[in-house]
Amino acid sequence: MKNYIFKQLRFVRESTINCVAEINDEASLFIPKGFNNNIKWNLGHIYVVQEKFAFYFIKEKMIMPNNFSELFTTGTKPTNWEDQTLPTISELIQLLENQTERIEQTLELRLKEVIEKPFTTSTGLTLSTVKELLSFCLYHEGMHFATIKSYERIIQNERRNKGI
Repeated sequence: MKNYIFKQLRFVRESTINCVAEINDEASLFIPKGFNNNIKWNLGHIYVVQEKFAFYFIKEKMIMPNNFSELFTTGTKPTNWEDQTLPTISELIQLLENQTERIEQTLELRLKEVIEKPFTTSTGLTLSTVKELLSFCLYHEGMHFATIKSYERIIQNERRNKGI
């Protein structure tokens, strides 16, 4: 029987993907006033963090497109994307869809595995097992999902105000 965490990871990921399914690349680059990032950055950031938490800490191969670290790691922002080749929304969605399947296939029997060096998040939570890392990914993606939803509302309001 599959562990509940994989069902939750799929649910959260499907929610994220469904949320952005209709957004175009131009809208995904809009940075709302008072914010540092855009929808595209949030999607890439979700991917990068989950790749790290699911694979890096247990020394499994990560699938990290060439410039993803420079584009989407914590502390990066779109205003610093000078001359970078950006993934399309479709490419990001494809990566996000495939990631969930890879996580389940790779980690299904490793959830209780203790990582070599516990990781403490920026919020002060120390994670020491694969299951703890994946559980944190649910929280992390949920935060960015809420941000994406907010950005979408802002974009819709901007379009209404401009008569687009």
